[in-house]
Amino acid sequence: MWIAKHKLATRLWHWINALTIVVLLGSGLMILNAHPNLYWGQYGTNFDQPWFRVGWVFDGGRVPGWLTIPSNYNLALARRWHLTFALVMGFALLAFMVASLVNRHFQRDLRLRRAELAPAHLAHDVREHLALRFHDPERPGAFNTLQKLSYVAVIFILIPLVIATGLTMSPGFNAVAPWMLDLFGGRQSARSIHFIVAMALTAFIVVHIALVILAGPINEVRSMITGRWRVPGKDYR
Repeated sequence: MWIAKHKLATRLWHWINALTIVVLLGSGLMILNAHPNLYWGQYGTNFDQPWFRVGWVFDGGRVPGWLTIPSNYNLALARRWHLTFALVMGFALLAFMVASLVNRHFQRDLRLRRAELAPAHLAHDVREHLALRFHDPERPGAFNTLQKLSYVAVIFILIPLVIATGLTMSPGFNAVAPWMLDLFGGRQSARSIHFIVAMALTAFIVVHIALVILAGPINEVRSMITGRWRVPGKDYR
């Protein structure tokens, strides 16, 4: 049995984001190579004590070229890639939010009800995931609670936060909105939060891809291309 699962706006945003985040992560790691230490507060230099050093993770104190965009050290080019695709991410998120309000995707698919947040219900969802049962047989097209929580966190918290902290690191934007520096505790704090959120998004992507593979990659990817999803265990009709 086939059901309609993903609206066109959701599918477009998904694939735009897939490309955008890959470029942003790669170019962001190249930018990090320009000064591979992270600090808290307004200032941070080679003589200050960082809370994180790239050298703690990678030999040589820099992210290797196979993880960065471009692969050879080029800060200017990495910044151009990063800023261009940051604009794509920001405007794509705005368009997706508007479309999702119009087509009621948020209210229909992502609204969290009180009963879904009960500890017993969350524990049940965890057990179902561990047993590789990701869909409710009674409502196969509906998102489970863990999906809702993760998608809400990404759409309404992580992506807006990574955009806001990125803007806070811009001296030009600081002149327009200096209060953003106070909000995030200084430029270096904004840089650290930006990095932490980027790593959280990376962790989400890794888990997301793993679950897609476990749930059946052909069916899941096809549904994100065509919008139609085959209910597991049901005959074709």
